[in-house]
Amino acid sequence: MQTLFSTEGTRRQNNFKIRRETLSGRGLPIELERLEDVPFHAKIEAATVGSINLTRLSQGAVRANTSQAMLWRSGQANPLIVIFQLADVLKSLQDDRSSEQRAGDLVVLDHRPGVLSTSAGHRSLYLELPRERLEKVLGPARLFTTMTVGAILGATSLARTFFLDLIKNRHQLSPDTALRMSEIGIDLIVACLAERISQEAPRPIHGTLLVQRAKVYVEANLGDPALDPRQLAVAMGVSLRRLQELFHERGQHISDWIWERRLALAANRLADRYFLHLPVGTVAYGCGFSTQSHFCRRFKDRFGSTPTEYRQASRQHLH
Repeated sequence: MQTLFSTEGTRRQNNFKIRRETLSGRGLPIELERLEDVPFHAKIEAATVGSINLTRLSQGAVRANTSQAMLWRSGQANPLIVIFQLADVLKSLQDDRSSEQRAGDLVVLDHRPGVLSTSAGHRSLYLELPRERLEKVLGPARLFTTMTVGAILGATSLARTFFLDLIKNRHQLSPDTALRMSEIGIDLIVACLAERISQEAPRPIHGTLLVQRAKVYVEANLGDPALDPRQLAVAMGVSLRRLQELFHERGQHISDWIWERRLALAANRLADRYFLHLPVGTVAYGCGFSTQSHFCRRFKDRFGSTPTEYRQASRQHLH
């Protein structure tokens, strides 16, 4: 990762002052307050992988305040910030909700007034994610911001490891692969949050979240030809009958949803210049279809043309 700031090689008595001035110089809407009268150390590293900006931060004990006036002056975009706590403790306060994150935990913060407090050995990974990607699945951000998503959840550990490995191997990825990997990472975070919210949600909301989790799982496993309603129910930890009831309540059938998403993925790949070298059959198998004939029949029923005709029309549009 690219080092944006480091106190290494600077005079210790000036370290905190330099850190604060760096924030101000970048126009960031944050005001720092030192919490311990000991030598201050900090390091900030950044990288972009696909659609995600990542920042790795290590620093001493400070309190970071963000006010509404500071946000107005900064004029920055309005993303959601996902924080993986890597070491020690982080305390978060936003919208009168406070929480504490320890090593391995995850928390989401909104781009609104709030307070973050770090301890002396603080290390964390910050991700800027498009608000609409999370809210489309999970609802308004206020439902899940400043909520500790514990390391005890298997999905949290999986997501953290995924992003740390993604940073480590980013230079080996083509731009297209990096973009796809970043999208998978966002889906993992959505799954973490959905599982955490479901622990406290009333039954009607729990049903909605379960369906949303199921749809995220489908998106991540469309290439698996064995993916069917029964396997999906097992992955969600509920009976097939219960999952079918939840989909039916929303006017949908599980199998129809899976096939619709497979067809949408196939259409996108047939129109994508990065997949032009792949035979139609390979595209079909990669989207979870077991035979090319089955794929072609369903594709024509859905889009009104054969996969080959669809690809040719898309290629003409590209030119």
